[in-house]
Amino acid sequence: MDRNNLIGFILIFAILGGSFYLMKPSQEEIKKEQQLQDSIKRVKEGVVVTKDTTKITSAAQTVADSVLAKQPFGVASQGTEQAITLENERIAVTLSNKGGRVKSVELKGEKNYDDSKLILFDGDNNRFGLEFNVPGKAVKTNDLYFQAQGTSFSVTGEDSKSVTMRLSYSADQYIDYIYTLAGNDYNLKLDVRTVGLNDLIDVKNKSLLLNWETTLTQKERNVKSEREKSAIFYKDVEGEVDHLSETSDEKETIEKKLNWIAYKQHFFSTVLTSKEGLSNATLNSVLINEQGIVKTYQTTADLAYSGQKENQYEFSFFFGPNKYKTLKAEGNGFDKIINMGWGPMGWINKFITVPIFDFLDGFHMGYGIVILILTLFLKFIMFPLTFKSYQSMAKMRVLKPQLDEIKEKVGEDNPMLLQQEQMKLYKQAGVNPLGGCLPLLLQMPFTLAFFFFFPNLFELRGESFLWIKDLSTYDAPITFANIPLINVDHISLMCVLMTLTTLLTTWYNNATSGAANNQMKYIGYIMPLVFFFVLNSFPAGLNYYYFLSAVLTFLTQVIIRQFVDDNKILAKIEEKKSKPQVDKKSSFQKKMEDMMRAQQANQQKKK
Repeated sequence: MDRNNLIGFILIFAILGGSFYLMKPSQEEIKKEQQLQDSIKRVKEGVVVTKDTTKITSAAQTVADSVLAKQPFGVASQGTEQAITLENERIAVTLSNKGGRVKSVELKGEKNYDDSKLILFDGDNNRFGLEFNVPGKAVKTNDLYFQAQGTSFSVTGEDSKSVTMRLSYSADQYIDYIYTLAGNDYNLKLDVRTVGLNDLIDVKNKSLLLNWETTLTQKERNVKSEREKSAIFYKDVEGEVDHLSETSDEKETIEKKLNWIAYKQHFFSTVLTSKEGLSNATLNSVLINEQGIVKTYQTTADLAYSGQKENQYEFSFFFGPNKYKTLKAEGNGFDKIINMGWGPMGWINKFITVPIFDFLDGFHMGYGIVILILTLFLKFIMFPLTFKSYQSMAKMRVLKPQLDEIKEKVGEDNPMLLQQEQMKLYKQAGVNPLGGCLPLLLQMPFTLAFFFFFPNLFELRGESFLWIKDLSTYDAPITFANIPLINVDHISLMCVLMTLTTLLTTWYNNATSGAANNQMKYIGYIMPLVFFFVLNSFPAGLNYYYFLSAVLTFLTQVIIRQFVDDNKILAKIEEKKSKPQVDKKSSFQKKMEDMMRAQQANQQKKK
């Protein structure tokens, strides 16, 4: 570096140093600037200035508003969360100005399994809002602060309460969420209005995006069962109701426009109904294996946007129990949220079991007594079939010695001939070998129908009986560390009683029927033990019904046995055999003979 360059650098540094010294602000100017910046920060954070700094605050507010106003809905991006509660006799709904959404819902008169208040969801566990684009920004209303426009009370048949949440872009450009709650109702009405945003909103496919997310928290003792009975249900505009998987994660996009979407938990649901319909809905259900969490649900759907100055969408939220009578009264197919079983089992529950149960429930008896009377009534209705079944088994019992003789005479090497000789004896005696099974098969749909009815019966929730604290879940007087291989950590006493009674009935049947010592005889002992491990974690109300049914079955068979005389039955059979046989065949005999002929023909072809 030469001397000229060195002198140049020295002069530059001298000029810069002198400039900084001469232009340095005074202490008073620094203090004023610091006050200004602090005021701007307080305005953004929503902090109220209590000192006498009116001029400074006003200036800061002007600066803050000017900064935020440059962004679409910028002023609404800052604020302090506030809550407004609307409540009636059944629910208490808390609204938040952040997102203008429903923040929490309490169902009055209901409790969680631990006796705490039943809150469907709370805080950020429920997110609901519109999503759209404006020039320079993607807007999510759930993240913005609305302004409550005040509550109003009106009378429309009964008292109703209403509050409007407004998200403002300008004085004549805004979005309103108008919530209305009527008295003695589970429904919260929501009217969404967009005003003056037609030239602002940049929409694709002329629609706004609705986003709704909810996390379900545990409300029942058996969280595993709660997860398996929770799912997203939906109804399309054509009236078809369907649902996502109850036992696994599932995501599905529905092509048809939807009328309603239900976030179902085992005994409670939140149902969103749209008058205009929801298009291109994508439903996502995720099972969460975390303590206290059941599942997370998410729905995105399109709302038709006309582009006019004002657009309106009519929604309704149902926050209530999955009680068949309640959902049926709501109409619109809500009752299909409850799984009553498929085919004949569903018909039995809807048209027989539910009416009988509701009739008995009207007497305000304990539900243990209601289940007892229901079981007695059904057993009484089924008694003719039971008696016919027992008569048929008695005929087979007295014919057993003759069947054994045929078997010994023909041998087991010729099954076709053995079958023919046995059918000949049945025909002479006028006995249908399946007569004892058919009546039992006719009773089977009723037995299976209750397998769906009791686990979904809301009325049993929290109801006690004898040592059982809650009939809607398992009773567990004996608990222990979980056994991984069979995943059992308790023993249900009611399930034990049901199993023992079923084993007793099986023993009695084998002892009185004179059945041979074959494998089928022992299956009757194995099946109750298998069902013990299946039903051990099922509701005590279901096991109580099966226990009562097994006891009544055993007592019925003991009583009938006293009135059935095997000697008289045998005498009638011998008398019938001695009479000239009329070649009149039953449909069953014809089918059996046709089958035997077909088998003989096939054997001859093979030879």
